[in-house]
Amino acid sequence: MDGLRLSVSWLSVLPVPARRVDDATCKQAIAFAPLVGALVGGCGAFALWGLTELGAPPLLAGLLTVAVLVLVTRGMHVDGLADSVDGLGCYGPPERALSVMRDGGAGPFAVVALILVLGVQAVSLAELSANPLVVVLACAVGRAGFVLCCRRGVPPARPEGMGALVAGSQPTWLVAAWWLVLFAVAAVAVDWRTAIAVAVAAALLLAFTHHVRRRFGGITGDVLGAASELATTIVLIGAALA
Repeated sequence: MDGLRLSVSWLSVLPVPARRVDDATCKQAIAFAPLVGALVGGCGAFALWGLTELGAPPLLAGLLTVAVLVLVTRGMHVDGLADSVDGLGCYGPPERALSVMRDGGAGPFAVVALILVLGVQAVSLAELSANPLVVVLACAVGRAGFVLCCRRGVPPARPEGMGALVAGSQPTWLVAAWWLVLFAVAAVAVDWRTAIAVAVAAALLLAFTHHVRRRFGGITGDVLGAASELATTIVLIGAALA
């Protein structure tokens, strides 16, 4: 259970201390990431349901639910999205891009990306107030992005950091298993359009990891956060359209 405990401690603010932090446990933590995503999504679903029951306007409920999801994850994933977009938007070799990502500031690309992604999430959640359990699915799919981005053959961009610990650690069968399960859950528990959105999210993340591998030389912890936010957003859009 050390991998699950580390995953909960790593990817949420829930007070579950990690007993062991080493290479093997970090790899296990990534494998459990979709379960933690479902847990985080449960917090968001409860917030969306509660706000709706209190009579909050749909858009306000959506915005506050996004805020809850950011707080429950310490803002790590949106920070990763901002840093990744800034790195992809700069000129120069991979070393220059990685330096920009490590800088910690938010450039114009990051600001626009955050406004668009968080705004789209809030508007989509406003349309999903009658079915808040979709939030659980979307967040689980987002964290399944961790597993996909850490599949075998994907190297780290740096010799240190989170990416170096987990890059290339997930076997192909596990990646396929998680995404097939989430696709089936979407098709059975929600509808076929949401299931298609799950498939689109997987395709998008395959293209995304290919691009960052070419641009940065591999993945980083920021790339994982960006992948999570992108996949979550795609599923929310699909469910809202349905």
